[in-house]
Amino acid sequence: MKKSVLWRDLGRSDLPLPPVKTLKQIHLQKSWNNLVRQIEPDPCVLLKGSDNHFILGWDFEAEFKANLTNFNFKDLQAFLDQHQGNYIFGYLTYDLKNKIEPQLTSSNDDLLEFPVVHFLVASHVLEHKESTLNYFGELDDKSITSLFEFDKPSFEIQKTAIQLKPKTSKEDYLKNVQSILSEIQFGNIYEMNYCVNFSAEDAELKSFETFVRLNEIADAPFSAYLNLGDHFIISASPERYLQKMGIYLKSEPIKGTARRGKNVEEDQAISETLKNDPKERAENIMIVDLVRNDLSKIATKKSVKVDELCEVKSFKTVHQLVSTVSCKMKPTTNFTDVIKATFPMGSMTGAPKIAAMQIAEKTENFKRGLYSGTIGYINPLGDYDFNVVIRSILYNRNKKVVSCSVGGAITINAKPENEYDECLLKLQALQQALC
Repeated sequence: MKKSVLWRDLGRSDLPLPPVKTLKQIHLQKSWNNLVRQIEPDPCVLLKGSDNHFILGWDFEAEFKANLTNFNFKDLQAFLDQHQGNYIFGYLTYDLKNKIEPQLTSSNDDLLEFPVVHFLVASHVLEHKESTLNYFGELDDKSITSLFEFDKPSFEIQKTAIQLKPKTSKEDYLKNVQSILSEIQFGNIYEMNYCVNFSAEDAELKSFETFVRLNEIADAPFSAYLNLGDHFIISASPERYLQKMGIYLKSEPIKGTARRGKNVEEDQAISETLKNDPKERAENIMIVDLVRNDLSKIATKKSVKVDELCEVKSFKTVHQLVSTVSCKMKPTTNFTDVIKATFPMGSMTGAPKIAAMQIAEKTENFKRGLYSGTIGYINPLGDYDFNVVIRSILYNRNKKVVSCSVGGAITINAKPENEYDECLLKLQALQQALC
């Protein structure tokens, strides 16, 4: 395989790419489902798109894990630099904001106790894209083929067994939205993403079965399943935080949500109403401006542009307003430079960013943790793709706690009752999937 020009940009043109095998003779039907069941109970990471593109990593040879007290960006970048040329999977939690902006703090309850940052280097990776399955690693043909010998019995998806309970009552939710509206009227913020938590204690979650069920319900383009031992992540995210390809970055913020219709005519009418709704468009455009500002910190001059503005994208359970913002990065910009400039993503904070996060800390009664964070991977060429952790189920097996959080943008035209209904709409697929 030829080395990319990108290797010279990274200053590591001496690094060989990992061995790659294109697997043409293996039947691929339902492969991600069966492959994960072959690997578990060992830790693994599955990132899945709605076009049946998936990437699966397992047998992790190196790990970077830290909490706020012992984390610094230099250590993370050193780890990533050390393992360039490999597939690196990982996540960043929302609370990393406290290391980016020193005036920010988090004192709310931490339900799940996930590490604030967690990255893993995979010894084995399978990637399926455009009807081609590639393997990266050191397994021989016989060992690879054995992964596709589906000798495990298929499981049956059970009806919902875990019932989520709200940490914030509807009455308190409405009061808090009124308080946020007051902050907007005083000019302290223009928009804030206000989030609430639903959880279940003493829960024993069938994690992968739940992911399969959620995938059937939602089929989102940035879905993820992470088995990290005692921490499990089950995500049906529709939103991209950042994608890097060569020297270009792309972000696709979502703001604006509407339900799907019961028939084609109603569905089209709802979609059109969403596209032209002044309130929903205002929410989206404010965040687009914030993303443009964030990207400008690490972009070459005049390279930041809005490729798409307020386009309706339809998913199995909802319509969303999605915009696309891109830029060309300055030379020598590394991964942690980009994170420090853009994280947390504007769609999960509000504007101005720091003030919105400070008010969120006061009005919310739980630590967001991985919710509002990001999950993704860095490939051997140094390109990467990371989602926004929304529409997700998080599980701490030791504590037996299941957590689901939802939220929405509050602007001056927000109606508290409607905002609460939108939260319940976003929660619906998660509750249905739990088993």
